[in-house]
Amino acid sequence: MTKPIMHVPLFPLNSIVLPRGRIPLQLFEPRYIDMLTRCLKEDRGFVVVLLRDGEETGPVARFYDIGTYVRIIDFQQLENGLLGITVEGETKVSVVRSWQQDDGLNVGDVECLLEETWSEVPERYIELPSVLQALFRHPVIRDLSMEVDYEDARDVGWRLTELLPLDKQEKQRLVELQDPLERLSRLQGLLEALEEG
Repeated sequence: MTKPIMHVPLFPLNSIVLPRGRIPLQLFEPRYIDMLTRCLKEDRGFVVVLLRDGEETGPVARFYDIGTYVRIIDFQQLENGLLGITVEGETKVSVVRSWQQDDGLNVGDVECLLEETWSEVPERYIELPSVLQALFRHPVIRDLSMEVDYEDARDVGWRLTELLPLDKQEKQRLVELQDPLERLSRLQGLLEALEEG
């Protein structure tokens, strides 16, 4: 069975978001204001991809080809005059082909990756949900109103991947894993290195 290909806007960022995660964004470039308008009008989302190199606001950006299809769940005018939106991740996708439109917007054909299998957090990783609970006490994270199942290895791994202070390449490696327990194992090692470092 072949997976359907979607044609969607691509949003290269220095941040990541994974399924059921949320991230606030500020939009000011015309290409992204137009994208937002179209997404809201057509009730569709876009794909957040991690920048490989280049700037978020630069004309040319290289980005990784595994990202997350997101939907806009909130938007408002910010005090600084910019448009603020909050997006929520729906599913991981692979960018099959991408190009840049005349207005500078990156677009591409993407296919959805298989949903990761639910797994309970094993006893050996019992520290990880506690770390995540501590992170969720931070007001900025609390304000995103994300729901987390602390027994679901996917949820714990996804949220830690988003929130821990890891370098971009490491975050992308964690994004690309399809096994929640393998992700927890790597996160455990990274946390131990952070604590020692």
